[in-house]
Amino acid sequence: MESSDPFTLRGKRVLLTGASGYLGQAMARGLAHAGASVVVSSRTLATAQSIADELPVVGQAVHGAVQIDHLDATSIDTGFLAAVEAAGTIDVLVANGHEPLAADWKNVSAEQFNRQLENATGYFLLARCLRNHLVERQASGSVVMLGSMYGLVGSYPDAYENVDVASPVAYHALKGGVLQMVRHLAVYWAEDRIRVNALSPGPFPSPNVSSEMVEKLTAKSPMRRMGKPDELIGPLVFLASDASSYVTGHNLVVDGGWTAW
Repeated sequence: MESSDPFTLRGKRVLLTGASGYLGQAMARGLAHAGASVVVSSRTLATAQSIADELPVVGQAVHGAVQIDHLDATSIDTGFLAAVEAAGTIDVLVANGHEPLAADWKNVSAEQFNRQLENATGYFLLARCLRNHLVERQASGSVVMLGSMYGLVGSYPDAYENVDVASPVAYHALKGGVLQMVRHLAVYWAEDRIRVNALSPGPFPSPNVSSEMVEKLTAKSPMRRMGKPDELIGPLVFLASDASSYVTGHNLVVDGGWTAW
């Protein structure tokens, strides 16, 4: 008997990439708590497996791990097939992983800039893998791509000055491109019953970030605090679940009001 709770993920199989990161680990736990069978990926299988082994199990959920490098098309193809083999089917893709870049506009090279943009290519290739898998099964599904508030607004230079490198221009270009790709794929894949949305975090600094920069960001935030990783779970479960069955091409911003300024 199917649950009457539209927010449940029981019975759904989710592939989450970049599961070993600061936000990725929280999202993996949140998806599992909501009842999903979660296949997590990282650039090394051992790392992904260590995450999968720690996930809570709800009902009949079975978790798994695969190796996927977003910057390697062959890795994407083989990793997605491995995820299908591990879970039986995949219903939801959460494209989260990407290779970070420390170089800012002052010194970023053409090669570094282009490599950063290749993360968007990885998101697309993974999403297309899921789309083709679902169409072959004649099933519906959901794609959630991780955007950023920095795909919507410019940086806040005062927070970085004399503290850290400026927020990387290539990262802003990447996340802005991801948001537009979401809109584009949403309108093309709607007839296939595949929803495509973005989840855009605001300031969620990891514990490794400079405390001085965190103070400056906090002063800028309307809520006067930074986001906590678990605060992404509700919005993510909404986009992955049937609760958002009529939502596609949307960018759900979780930023404490940052982009409302």
